[in-house]
Amino acid sequence: MLIVSARSGNGVDALEQAIDDCIPAGEWRYGEDELTDRSSRFLAAEAVREQLTRMLSEELPYALSVEIETFEETPKLMRIGAVIWVEKTSQKGIVIGKGGERLKDMGKRARLSMETLFERKVFLELWVRVKEGWADDDRALRSLGYESP
Repeated sequence: MLIVSARSGNGVDALEQAIDDCIPAGEWRYGEDELTDRSSRFLAAEAVREQLTRMLSEELPYALSVEIETFEETPKLMRIGAVIWVEKTSQKGIVIGKGGERLKDMGKRARLSMETLFERKVFLELWVRVKEGWADDDRALRSLGYESP
């Protein structure tokens, strides 16, 4: 039996060796500088979705989706246009917030996150649109990038 303590670090070396002994040797699947196998478009949508979830965690995290409509890259700038899809008109107001302040704040946070990730300036435009019943429609889910079970 192996005893490991995250607090003191006892047993960590033995755990790493035990894991290493179980992993078969082979070629690296990805380059050393590759962070993920997902596209930049996907990562941009995730950055927006993350901020929506953080800011709306009590109100609506499962009733929205993000779709990247425009995505242009240059060495110094990325122009990204994203649509935040909600199911009801009332949810649109929640996402936008009073005077657009919530959407503006969320967009700023997502943009800063993308600038760190992509290592360049990002110009981010966001729209909130209503598509009733999208979460229950297999075709709508596929068009938004979700796989149906």
